[in-house]
Amino acid sequence: MKQLIAILAVISWAGFWAFGYIALGVEGLSERQLVIASALAFAGFLTGVLAYLKLCRASEEAGLERRRQMDPARREQAQTQGGN
Repeated sequence: MKQLIAILAVISWAGFWAFGYIALGVEGLSERQLVIASALAFAGFLTGVLAYLKLCRASEEAGLERRRQMDPARREQAQTQGGN
């Protein structure tokens, strides 16, 4: 499943860059073409970010990446020091 999500992330980011370039860099587009290219770029961006976050969570759950969350005692100590 992780490989499928990784492939989805790569395709999504490729779509974001390709359609983003078309929307911003190509001249002579009609307004309709510009809107479609922008919508596809946004969809690629959104899907790419969500797939990336899903992969990060999966790697943490699998133990490949350590969780970057403070334990409650350290968090409370940091909160009290930050307030002073």
